[in-house]
Amino acid sequence: MTLRFLACLGAAALVGCAAPAAKTPTTAARQQAALDANRKGEAYVRHGELESAARSYVEALRLSQSLEDAEGIAANAINLSIVRQRQGRFADARASLGAVQDQSNLRFSGARLAEVALRHALLDMDDRNFAAAGEWLKKADGYCVQRCPVAGAIHNVRAQLALQAGRVDEAAAAARAGHDASRSAGDRIELANALRLLGLVSLRSENPAAARAHLEQALAIDREIGAPRKIALDLLALGRAAALGGEREAARAYYTRALAVSEADRDDAAAAEARALLSQ
Repeated sequence: MTLRFLACLGAAALVGCAAPAAKTPTTAARQQAALDANRKGEAYVRHGELESAARSYVEALRLSQSLEDAEGIAANAINLSIVRQRQGRFADARASLGAVQDQSNLRFSGARLAEVALRHALLDMDDRNFAAAGEWLKKADGYCVQRCPVAGAIHNVRAQLALQAGRVDEAAAAARAGHDASRSAGDRIELANALRLLGLVSLRSENPAAARAHLEQALAIDREIGAPRKIALDLLALGRAAALGGEREAARAYYTRALAVSEADRDDAAAAEARALLSQ
């Protein structure tokens, strides 16, 4: 017998036990509310309203947890982590991923666990903790079994780590693997990421023509899918390719476009990079 029932029983002898003011929401209603909160979060992200997006994802995560909905928990924890990372709140980004790691009683798919490990790797990369990022990447690889939908992303993160370490040949091989896996899976987001990485590899190899060819393809896809943060990265890299080829005015034009896109998207980091390049 619960404390709530005991209290009700005692009151009944005097005035009767009142019925609850509202019925408990059904499972379907909670699932719909979680979906609505998730969609609100996506809309806020598109408008650059990151704190509002975070609040929506927190609510969607709470509702998913109340239903022990493994897929909803994973999706919203990952989305919340991405938003917190964009805000520069790395501790909060890691904490949100704990919603998956702490639910040992639930069965999460290998793809979701791989995605969580990838998020940890990317957070460690931003913190310049590359050894830890490499360990998380190994875990992601272990979770990613046959026909894994995040295989392209794993290859691309491996390329980023190799490029950061100056292992250009290894980065090129990983980016090509990411390109092939993403194209095979029809994953346009990771295909653009792979093309951008191949462009950056070409820049490291001092081949501006090859860099431009890859980066222009990445830019075309990022425009198609409506990814302003990636568009800004493409334009910044195209500016560097133009500068490497001795085209100073073309480089400034790319940096100016990158600044306009990043300011419109409220991406302070990319805007600061564009301003720094324009000031050189």
